[in-house]
Amino acid sequence: MKVFYDKDANLSIVQGCTVAIIGYGSQGHAHANNLKESGVSVVVGLRAGSASEEKVREAGIEVAGIGEATAAADIVMVLAPDEHQSALYAEQIEPNLRQGATLAFAHGFNIHFEQIRPREDLDVIMIAPKGPGHLVRSTYKQGGGVPTLIAVFQDASGKARETALSYASANGGGRAGIIETTFRDETETDLFGEQAVLCGGVTALIEAGFETLIEAGYEPEMAYFECLHELKLIVDLIYEGGISNMNYSVSNTAEYGGLTRGSRVVGDQAREAMKKILADVQSGEFAREWVKENASGAEHLRQLREASQGQSIEKVGAQLRDMMPWIREQRLVDRSRN
Repeated sequence: MKVFYDKDANLSIVQGCTVAIIGYGSQGHAHANNLKESGVSVVVGLRAGSASEEKVREAGIEVAGIGEATAAADIVMVLAPDEHQSALYAEQIEPNLRQGATLAFAHGFNIHFEQIRPREDLDVIMIAPKGPGHLVRSTYKQGGGVPTLIAVFQDASGKARETALSYASANGGGRAGIIETTFRDETETDLFGEQAVLCGGVTALIEAGFETLIEAGYEPEMAYFECLHELKLIVDLIYEGGISNMNYSVSNTAEYGGLTRGSRVVGDQAREAMKKILADVQSGEFAREWVKENASGAEHLRQLREASQGQSIEKVGAQLRDMMPWIREQRLVDRSRN
């Protein structure tokens, strides 16, 4: 595996283009601001009446309707939510795309699962930072970057890879490392990681641990600190130097307990569940489920979201975080700005 850095990218390629960022959410605000500060001409495309319009103007970035922004651009980066991209592409992006333009994504879902079928005259590339947009933005402002994946799905010009490298560098990825992959591999590993570990497995483990302590009669505040709050300390140690670095830093008691008991929780049953999750991703079963969910109005997602937000651990956590103002002062997510 070869890793590319800023020295391997020609920043002038993207600096010579107008880039339309479609959407101004977590990834959208990061890409738009990072590219602008890297000397790129940026226009943000938003639907009429978008609540983000004022945020874009406050950032000093041009804002336009999605069709207008697309028509003005050499590179169109689609950063609207996955579930909206297919309709946006068919109705507002494709009819306004310049001949020979570059169509870009930060996740391969809609291309890999054929929800979007791009015209043959287009370069189709992916620039996927391996972190949420708020981290992509904060690390860029600190002089760093987030490791980034790039991929080429369609190379009509013969220069798609160089464009992807240039864009990734302008977004801060070249400071941390850029790795070339495929739309398929990025999509399937990303979905699996989200579901089985990062957004699904870890949170389910936290909630189960919290509930186990509560049911055993312990105070909810104690359960919160032990099963959620301290997780950041552990993850930071793993992020810094791997699992062995974490084991070196914690007490011998914690290390022994973790090494002898962890596999009892995440054992063969969990591994089999992970294999089934991966199989559903690879076969397209999850994609079909997600497309169907949104086609029917996403009512099931709304119910799941409300149930999650109403859990005891969320209420206890909100009260405890109010006692720790430094968390609020250093937060990555500020809903009033991004």
